[in-house]
Amino acid sequence: MTGRERIEAAFSKEGTLEIPAVICYEGIYYRDRWDEVTSCPWWYVRSPKIEEQLEWRHKAIERIGQDWVVLPMHYSRMDRENLEIEERGGGVYLTDRQRKREERLVRPEVAGWSPTGDLESVHPERLAETPREIDGLIPVPRGFDAQAVKKDGRADLAARLLEGPARDLYPVYYIASPFWRLYSLWGFEGMMVMVASRPDLVEYACGRALTLAVRAVAEAAALGAKAIWIEECLTDMVSPAAFERFNAPNLRKMIHAVHAGGMKAIYYYCGNPAGKWDLLFSVGADAISLEESKKGWTVDIEEVVERAKGETAVLGNLDAINLLPNATEKELAREIERQIAAGRRNGGRFIMSLGSPVTPATPVARVRLYCDLARKLGCSGAQEPL
Repeated sequence: MTGRERIEAAFSKEGTLEIPAVICYEGIYYRDRWDEVTSCPWWYVRSPKIEEQLEWRHKAIERIGQDWVVLPMHYSRMDRENLEIEERGGGVYLTDRQRKREERLVRPEVAGWSPTGDLESVHPERLAETPREIDGLIPVPRGFDAQAVKKDGRADLAARLLEGPARDLYPVYYIASPFWRLYSLWGFEGMMVMVASRPDLVEYACGRALTLAVRAVAEAAALGAKAIWIEECLTDMVSPAAFERFNAPNLRKMIHAVHAGGMKAIYYYCGNPAGKWDLLFSVGADAISLEESKKGWTVDIEEVVERAKGETAVLGNLDAINLLPNATEKELAREIERQIAAGRRNGGRFIMSLGSPVTPATPVARVRLYCDLARKLGCSGAQEPL
């Protein structure tokens, strides 16, 4: 089976006989281990040239060996005609001939840390406190056309990937949940204050964010995505009642749009699911993905499968922080085998995955070993009956 076929089978009612292997947030890992992932110049990640984009992505796909690919949204054809990257004077510059401006490109920092050491978090000077202010910060342009990404060429790179190096991989696209989008509006402290003091405004802002999320879903379908990874962060910090009021209704609407586009929904809930288990499964996602045990709480794949009851596909939550980079090969294989055995008890509706992004110190060889072990061990037998 190809990677695409393995994941399609994992989503099916019959389950898969060959367990697929994936990592989450591959772009973060590519940034952190660029020189191992590909021998291309670091600035290829910003290149307007499709051939250069295909070159580095092809090498990354070969070296990591996972079963899915995250589809990119690229420059429009007009932008590609006017953009050029130049190396000169010891720097790398992205020049826009049409707009007569240039940007000096800086190589991304490993682990995403700011070069100045400042915390990369949102701290608005003042909180938006009216619907009108929110409208200005979450604009919803008129005249939306999801097919515009094809018409103007922003889908060209994704199409070339799916015709070439990613043709046997399962295409996914990442979109934030409506509630999680509010972090960029208010920051963490502000968001929590608003949940407690202005629930009406939170609902309004979620509605605006939902509109943008649904539009992004439609664009992802036009790109060729087969599944949407819905990211939800910080919501273990709100009460179950708040989650039921703000998160769940908007997630259901977003997932309805995913299904209307002929795609699957993978719900990645970050944090402690205690007190919200039933709510997490109630949103109607086709698959659920949870973090590994950490920060004083536990998420055991055995419990996830028990609660999924074969009705929802489950992604593994192998420990990417300690076990993946530090375990012996036998220890790594033992944990993969344990998670796969749990997935078999979910009727084979299982995808071997990690609980969080691969850490910067993890060599590419370890990630490849993880993928190879998962596929090898995942072919050892049929799924257990429910």
